[in-house]
Amino acid sequence: MSIRHIYSALVFFGFFTPCIYTQNECEVPLPPELTSVTILPETTTAFLTWTPSPSPGIAAYIIYIHETRLGNPGFFAIDTIWNPSARTYSDTRIQFKSFQYRIAAFRAPKCASELSNILSTIFTESGIDTCKKKINIKWNRYTPPTPQIVTKYTILMSINGSSYTETGSVAPDTDSFVLDGFTINTDYCFKIVANLNGGSSSSSYKTCLKTKMQNSPDWINADYATVKAKDAISLSFTIDPLSETDTFALERKTGYSGSFQQIAQISGTNIKSVTYTDNNAKTDILNFYRLSAVICKNHYVTSNIASNIVLDSKVSEDEIILKWNNYHEWIGSVSSYRLFTDPGKGFIETAAISPPDTAFIINIPDIMFSLVNGQVCFYISATETGNIHGITGESVSDTSCISLEETVTVPNIFSPDGDGLNDLFRPVITFTPSGYQLLITDRQRKTVFETRDHNEPWDGSSGGTSVSRGVYLWFLKLTTPSGRKISRTGTVTVIKNR
Repeated sequence: MSIRHIYSALVFFGFFTPCIYTQNECEVPLPPELTSVTILPETTTAFLTWTPSPSPGIAAYIIYIHETRLGNPGFFAIDTIWNPSARTYSDTRIQFKSFQYRIAAFRAPKCASELSNILSTIFTESGIDTCKKKINIKWNRYTPPTPQIVTKYTILMSINGSSYTETGSVAPDTDSFVLDGFTINTDYCFKIVANLNGGSSSSSYKTCLKTKMQNSPDWINADYATVKAKDAISLSFTIDPLSETDTFALERKTGYSGSFQQIAQISGTNIKSVTYTDNNAKTDILNFYRLSAVICKNHYVTSNIASNIVLDSKVSEDEIILKWNNYHEWIGSVSSYRLFTDPGKGFIETAAISPPDTAFIINIPDIMFSLVNGQVCFYISATETGNIHGITGESVSDTSCISLEETVTVPNIFSPDGDGLNDLFRPVITFTPSGYQLLITDRQRKTVFETRDHNEPWDGSSGGTSVSRGVYLWFLKLTTPSGRKISRTGTVTVIKNR
């Protein structure tokens, strides 16, 4: 009984399956043996060699490659060589991975052999480890192990387009090599050669890289450390625009003693600035910050220091004394400190203080009549000038508030002579009274001034005429916001300097 093998050449899918109509019509030939696959020098061409099928009547050889078509992986025919004496084939595809090949012998009319053994191209990759100053090379091992066995792998290297020379060799069960040390800004190319026991070899396509080190920043500018809210300090840093560093470490030191501790690591690509809010800071104590470029786990370039401003306020007799620390430490310098005051209606700028002064005194009588509820708050703002990078930093301190007690102070002398100094008389009170009456008489108890408006002072006149030098009596009645009634009397001396 004859054996019929179904033969199907599915051109669309690339299949070429051996078949025989009858033993008399087609006897399946023996397959050839694939002996080597290598990449030809300076090309991407895979060059195949084989020994012919020992069967007679061979008309062609069919080349197969392993790939996936329409979701189906397998060996697919890519070419047919209609030359029975052919022993080589060149596949010019781009070498982006390792490719597996097989071949089959074909005998007319429609009779193909089983597929041959498998051989693979060697695909090589390389990568640079700038931290360890090494180049890592990896490849897939050459397949056989048959018909020839790999005795070793040789690593060939070319520098800046020079001829390839051997730079090392490894055992046949190894698929990696490390080149210790390299020259910066140099082109390196590598090939792997599988040395076979028959004296032949299989070479990979080249893998190339340029040993370009990551550009570290020449400078990092700490723009500011500024109080954003209670226990929150906002930070800003500007980084050298030529930097290629992708990791930065943010550190904080609390107080003048101690050491810097990392509080955040910032990573990304094309980082040219960093903003960060430290929500764990205590704004009533001094904190120092710095940002460092991290290269190979080392701090390579570090910014100048940025610190918050801590404002302290206290009352001493009839004065409010404000003190704060110098801002540390812009690349430029502090152009000025500005004082902002909130008497209960919102902050307004009330003074500009030239550095290096870090203290300011406020006379309570000068602000008492502007207070809404007996409390006054302050903050300091510092501004940078002279930064070599053209950056103007600004830092705002924490807010310091003082509650003034319900006190009444009455001057005992004034000089209403029109020189602009101490020309007016009125009691100094630390609150806005709900009731108020001030009466001033001469020594004969004749009224010279009277008012129920606590904002109205006596200008030393009576009926439009300046009073004479001498001692005058005053009588004061008022009611505090808490409902306490105060009645006082005393004397004030009128002097005139001209």
